[in-house]
Amino acid sequence: MGIKRRDFIKKSIMGGIGIWTTSIFQTPYVWGQGGRDVKLPAILGGKKSHYDLWPAWPVWKSPTYDEQILKVLQSGVWSRATVTSEFEKKWAEMVGTKRCLSVVNGTNALITAISQFNIGPGDEVIVSPYTFVATVQAILMNGAIPVFADIDSETFQINPKKIEQKITSKTKAILPVHILGIPADMIRIMQIARKHNLIVIEDACQAHLAQIKDKRVGSIGDAGCFSFQTSKNLPIGEGGAVVSDNDMFVDKCFSFHNLGFPYGASVGAVANGSLNIGTKIRFTEYQAAIGLMQMQNLEKETEMRWENGRYLSERIKIIPGILPCKLYPETTKAAFHLLPLRYVKSEFKNMSRSLFLEAMRAEGVPCSSGYTSLYTQPFIKAAFESKLYQKIYSKKELNYADFLANNQCPANDKICNEEAIWITQNMLLTGKSSMDDIVTAIEKIHDNAEKIIQKFEK
Repeated sequence: MGIKRRDFIKKSIMGGIGIWTTSIFQTPYVWGQGGRDVKLPAILGGKKSHYDLWPAWPVWKSPTYDEQILKVLQSGVWSRATVTSEFEKKWAEMVGTKRCLSVVNGTNALITAISQFNIGPGDEVIVSPYTFVATVQAILMNGAIPVFADIDSETFQINPKKIEQKITSKTKAILPVHILGIPADMIRIMQIARKHNLIVIEDACQAHLAQIKDKRVGSIGDAGCFSFQTSKNLPIGEGGAVVSDNDMFVDKCFSFHNLGFPYGASVGAVANGSLNIGTKIRFTEYQAAIGLMQMQNLEKETEMRWENGRYLSERIKIIPGILPCKLYPETTKAAFHLLPLRYVKSEFKNMSRSLFLEAMRAEGVPCSSGYTSLYTQPFIKAAFESKLYQKIYSKKELNYADFLANNQCPANDKICNEEAIWITQNMLLTGKSSMDDIVTAIEKIHDNAEKIIQKFEK
C-alpha cells in the first residue's frame, strides 16, 4: 500500500533524499578502491544516480518578501480587506476570469461553488475517481450523490465517454478534476455539459496556470476552484479560491462565505442582518500578502515545470515498462503539480511496484505510488449512514452495495493499485542534468531487475 500523498510530499520536499536513502536496502561498497559501480543500482550497492538535494518547497525569499507581511501584521488589519481584494483581482487576471473570491482552503472553495449553484439533496454530480478526497467530500457536504466516471488511464483524467454513460435525470453537474496539474478533456466535457444542460465546476486545485488552447483551466467551465495549500504550485499554507465570469454566482459565493450577509446583487445592508444561509470562511490579509509574493514567480516556475516535464517524458518513453502520461491535443501547457508515470511490471521481470519505488529512492530519486482507490473508501458509506442522508434519501437510493456495483472504475483501480508513479513538482524546478539522473536511475533498475528481484523478492 502506498504512503499517503501529504506524507510523501512532506518527506520529499523537506528532508530531501536523505530520508529515502536510509533503508534496509543499503549495502556496502562493491569496489575495493572506494568507488561504486555506476551501472549497478544503488539498491545493490552501486553508485546513486542523484546526490544533490532536490529543491525545498515552499520557497520564501527573505528579506525580499518580509516587508509586505510585516506591513500587514503591523497594520492591525488582519481580516479580509484591501490586500485580500488585491490578491483576488490579480488571481482573476492571471486565470483569465472576471471575478475571484478567496476562501480558507480549496476544499471550502469546492463546497462553496457547489452550494451556490444550488446543487444539493436529490442531485447527482459526476466526478473522477482519481482525485484527492476533498473533491468528493465537497459533494457529500452539500447532500448530493457523487457518481464516478472512470478515467482514461493514458491521461489519468476523467474519460468523457464514461461521463455521458453516467448521466441520468438526477444529474445536475459535472466536476472534472485537472488532477496532477494536467488539463482534463474540457473540449469534450463542455460539449457534453451543454448538450445535457449541466453545470461544470472545474477542480483546478492542482492545476495553477495549466492551459487548453488560449484559456487557462478554471476559466472554461461555469466556475473553477483552486487550492493554495503548502504543497501546491502557488503555496500559501492554506487557502483557496473560486473563480468565474458569472457575477451573480460570485456575489452569492461572497455572501455564503461571509455568514450570508448581503453582497453585490444581494440587495440589503450588512447592518440589517443575514439574508442567506452562510458560513465564515474568509481569507486573511496575511494569507493574501503571502499569495501576492508567491504569485510573482508562478509563471516562471510553471514554464520550468512544463519544459522539464516534457523533456523527462521524452527521455523516459524509450525505456520499456515506463509510460509517460499523454496530454490531450488541445493542451498547450500542463502545470505538472505531479508528474505521473505508468509502471508496467512485466517489463521489469515482474518486479513489484513497491520494490521499484524503493530502488528509485535508493538512487536518490524520491517518488510514490500516488492515490489509493477513492470510491471504495469508508467515508462515502459513512455519509450514506448519516442522519442527513437517511432523512433525504430512500433506502434504495442509499443501498451501498448497489452504489459500489454502479460505480466500478477498473481503469482507475489499475492505475492506483498497480501502475502509478508520482514525481513531485519541486523536482522539476532543477536543471536538465537532474532530469537525466532520473532517467539513469530507471535504466539501471530496468537493466538489473532480475538481480534486484533475486535479492529482495525471493
